[in-house]
Amino acid sequence: MSLFFRSKSPDLSRSISALGTALATAGLTLFAMAAPLKAQTSMEELRAHPEYTASNYLVYPEPDKNVKYTKAPKGYKPFYISHYGRHGSRYHHSADEYNYLFETLQKADAAKALTLDGKRLLIATQLLSQKAAPRAGDLTQVGAAQHQGIAKRMVKNFPELFKSKKVKGKKIQPHVDAYASTSGRCIVSMSAFAAGMGSVAPDVDFSLESGKDLMSFICTYNWGDMDYTRPAAYMQESDKLWGAIDPKPLMKKLFSDSTYVVANIDAHNFYNKLFEIVSSMQGMDAPLKDVIHANLCDVKTGSCNDILDSLFTVEESITRWKAQNSWWYSLLGTSPLQNTTKGIDYARGTLEHIIGEANRAIANNATVATLRFGHDAGLLPLAGLMQLSIANARVSDLSKLHEEWNDFRVIPMAANLQIIFYKKQGATGTTKKAGSPAATKSNDILVKFLYNEREITAPIPCEENCPAAPYYKWDDVKNFYKGILAQ
Repeated sequence: MSLFFRSKSPDLSRSISALGTALATAGLTLFAMAAPLKAQTSMEELRAHPEYTASNYLVYPEPDKNVKYTKAPKGYKPFYISHYGRHGSRYHHSADEYNYLFETLQKADAAKALTLDGKRLLIATQLLSQKAAPRAGDLTQVGAAQHQGIAKRMVKNFPELFKSKKVKGKKIQPHVDAYASTSGRCIVSMSAFAAGMGSVAPDVDFSLESGKDLMSFICTYNWGDMDYTRPAAYMQESDKLWGAIDPKPLMKKLFSDSTYVVANIDAHNFYNKLFEIVSSMQGMDAPLKDVIHANLCDVKTGSCNDILDSLFTVEESITRWKAQNSWWYSLLGTSPLQNTTKGIDYARGTLEHIIGEANRAIANNATVATLRFGHDAGLLPLAGLMQLSIANARVSDLSKLHEEWNDFRVIPMAANLQIIFYKKQGATGTTKKAGSPAATKSNDILVKFLYNEREITAPIPCEENCPAAPYYKWDDVKNFYKGILAQ
């Protein structure tokens, strides 16, 4: 089985159920009242796309020609985009884990306890220790290209936003504010996005920032605070999934001496670290993959054995992913087993920033986009806090979680939320800024949500003059989320 190749995720459905609409119209909120679209995944789909089991290491699922967009109501044109994007594909986050795999196999080899496959994996892990470990956590060129592509498609989808306009004879450039986490991979992702956008929209005036004081709305998750994720109800379900992982076949494949394994190797730890690093190979650049491939070829016969492609069967990968999927769900998702909103509450600062910057852009139309570049731990809770249909499932039976909630759909590499703001042509407010277009009345504004560049829904209540989903009145959206923030 190979986790290396790139694939397209199926398009997300774009309608909301009649029940959900009725509940929303009644003004009911919170998770139990929302009726989101479900990110359903069958076992058949997982078997057909084993790359999905890479979890948050899945390479960005670029939209293809089958992705369609619903036309805005008559007379409405886009004027502003609020965005949050996860960094693109990166090297595995831990140099220690690259080195651990190599050193474990190296010691086993010295003890003559490796099989032929074990020796092949030793070669691969040595190369990873030499070439990947020093770059642990860094963005790859694959990751940079993901953001360049997203930026170019943003301009293609909403070209009128990124062109200069003349107001009373004065040229007004479209202005974009961009903010990045202090992490290097996020800063490089922001730079790649700006470069991609600038290459097709040269009129854009960029402001790029990164700093510790920005983290309050980029990502506030505390990785040392996980006690809330481990109540007994969750642990009982979770233990079943992690307990279903059997490392023995892999140990037998790699090690010739079972006694050595028992005495010297934590099989589960080795298995899990190896699985994550193999999963990360999807997003690695070609030169690294090529050198590993070349070193696993027999010079005499010309035959090659990319051991990293065949370590885990499809069924083993699915079993491991189900446990990982439940972990993300408990950590920063909408899991009812945790009986707390602490995970998603980490995104409150981001949601407040989204509302505040949108109001500022509405008052001054010169700002056409606010871009934020952060982490899975920033975007995942945001999607849950906002009750977006892709991330709002409430599942207690974790054995069936994959049927309704998938980490690879919510936080693949370069995952992104785009909130598109529309105004009615000719609609203006009563206040103006010198040299700028007239401000827009908030009750003349519609928004829609794109997740990974696909339309999704949210359970936004609406009482009158309601547009059809995926469009919502900004006043309704703002009031809905202010209500959540007030809880």
